[in-house]
Amino acid sequence: MCLFFVIRSEGTDPDGPKKYKHYQTLTHEEYQDSELRTFLDSEFKRIAKRKAEVNPAAEQVPTKIGRFIVEPGHELTSNPNYNLFQRLRTAADKNEFHHSADDLLRIYMDTNAVRGGAFILALGKLNELFDEPFLFLLKCDFESNIARISDEKSLISHVEMAISARNIKSIQYPHMPEEGMLEEWELKIHQASHARYFEEFLKYVTYEKSKPEIVNEQVMGLVHQFMEDKWQDSQVEERRQEEQQLEVWAASEKRELQEKWAHEHVLEAAAQIIEHQPELELKFKLGDVAVKGLMADYGESIHIARMNGRYVVLIEGESFQFDRGVSPIELLHPEDLGDVLRRMEQNARKADDGETPWDE
Repeated sequence: MCLFFVIRSEGTDPDGPKKYKHYQTLTHEEYQDSELRTFLDSEFKRIAKRKAEVNPAAEQVPTKIGRFIVEPGHELTSNPNYNLFQRLRTAADKNEFHHSADDLLRIYMDTNAVRGGAFILALGKLNELFDEPFLFLLKCDFESNIARISDEKSLISHVEMAISARNIKSIQYPHMPEEGMLEEWELKIHQASHARYFEEFLKYVTYEKSKPEIVNEQVMGLVHQFMEDKWQDSQVEERRQEEQQLEVWAASEKRELQEKWAHEHVLEAAAQIIEHQPELELKFKLGDVAVKGLMADYGESIHIARMNGRYVVLIEGESFQFDRGVSPIELLHPEDLGDVLRRMEQNARKADDGETPWDE
């Protein structure tokens, strides 16, 4: 089954109060003969194939996994959002599907900053894998020049223009982590825009923290342990000042080297984090040069040092690989590291004397 609602603003203000109208509910047979089948079938496949991680690699990602919230010791059926989704999935006929969809849309209409557009609910099966259907929710905000739906007869042309927009939002339930596997505790949500209102109307669904957030918490936990070991009870004020400095450091998007921990301490702390996330990236810039590797590379193939008051990054490996345009550097016969370090010291001395390294 497939159901269409249209949400519109009351009056001329696009940010004003909203109302919605049910336009059409299609049975499976009616959907097969509809003009929307070609477009929606491809959209359903795109949604199902879209990959997402429970702990995403970035804090803001368009596709994420939500999990129904239950109190300890309670069953999944204690979650109102899950119950509503199940009523839609198991609806026996058009009327039952319509009534449950209306309940869901009323919840959505209470969301802050809800916008006008097409709201579509559909049941779709992967017959070769499952007997039970997936529930799909699609929402597309109207552009001003196409928000002119006036009657049911013009639904097809106008709505198809609207849902062709790139900012389409979707929910798939249940989540399919791998082909042939369903997770009834989870749903997959996609919203291309920065607005969070499409996920916020599901009040009993939670989203796991991203990998950067987890790492930040782990690092700050190690920092607090370090502070416990470093400061004594008689040095409360000094400790408070350093804690404030580190909190500001941790909250900053652009951070500098803090120079607080010895190499061995950093290795020990990094090992605790890598144990749970071995593929965690290490990215930083030294001057204008960007370096990208894994946190596990620190101390193994990526080394950070000081020489003559400047930072030095040493990177070691078995081979080089160059991309794009050919450069003369690719013809280099590398010098011994000791020779390079001596040249760097000479360049530093010349810089202190006001000379440039190439004066000779």
